[in-house]
Amino acid sequence: MTIGMSIFLIALGAVLKFAVTATVAGISIQTAGLILMLVGVLGLAIGLFMLASDRRRTTREVAYEERPTYEDRPLYR
Repeated sequence: MTIGMSIFLIALGAVLKFAVTATVAGISIQTAGLILMLVGVLGLAIGLFMLASDRRRTTREVAYEERPTYEDRPLYR
């Protein structure tokens, strides 16, 4: 789950929890909103943890090779 999707779930859950007053038989919209917010917060925490651990783990590698010096080139006569 990406960070953007987690933020979307938190926002959608907040709308369902605090703004919707309709009732549906068999399901509580406020409880569904709370569950969506919790899933979003959990996904956000995991996503940020993975992002931080990935940044710590990476090392800088040289993206180019050294050019051959004069001594390394063959001599043609």
